[in-house]
Amino acid sequence: MKNFFQKKQKNRNPFMEDNKGDDINTMSEEINEQEMNEQSENKEVNENNEEKVNEEASVNEELAENDAESEENKLKNDLEKLNNQYLRLAADFDNYRKRQAQEREALLKFGAEECMKKVLEVVDNFDRAINMVEKIDNIEKMKETFFVLGKQLNDSMAKLGLEQIKSVGEKFDPNLHEAVMQTPTNEYPEETIINELQKGYKLGEKVLRPAMVSVAVKE
Repeated sequence: MKNFFQKKQKNRNPFMEDNKGDDINTMSEEINEQEMNEQSENKEVNENNEEKVNEEASVNEELAENDAESEENKLKNDLEKLNNQYLRLAADFDNYRKRQAQEREALLKFGAEECMKKVLEVVDNFDRAINMVEKIDNIEKMKETFFVLGKQLNDSMAKLGLEQIKSVGEKFDPNLHEAVMQTPTNEYPEETIINELQKGYKLGEKVLRPAMVSVAVKE
């Protein structure tokens, strides 16, 4: 049996073997070519994918730059808007300050003007009284004239808001009075004002000048 196969092997057609080898080589070449084509296609696909990725990255970068530029422009616009608002507020405040200064100046001027008008009435009467002194022989008449002038002056000051601070018989108040003397006595309660050395005045609620007084203390 072994000799039969050996003989069969020897009787093989050499041409058949050669053709079979050629077919194998052809198939190998086709396989290699197909593999090369597939590799080429894969490479082309990879290149296309890489190009797309690069394009997307470029687009994203451009979009990011556009967003950054847009944000920067927005911030610039906001800053410019705030700066304009600040300038308008500063101008309005400066105008307000100037108006207030003008109003204060006008108020002081107007207030002084009204005050002088009230005082001028008393000044006129003093001038008349001085002219009458030379003709008046009656001292009592002169006294009455000056009492009237004093009352007129006080009334004019009261119309302007001037008020005399009460002192004698009142309890000492450091906000209204200035104690320049202390008098030991048992006739008055302690801290009672028993003498006024100089009158004090208020203008509305503001103390223009405290009254100078003497205050009782225990002996």
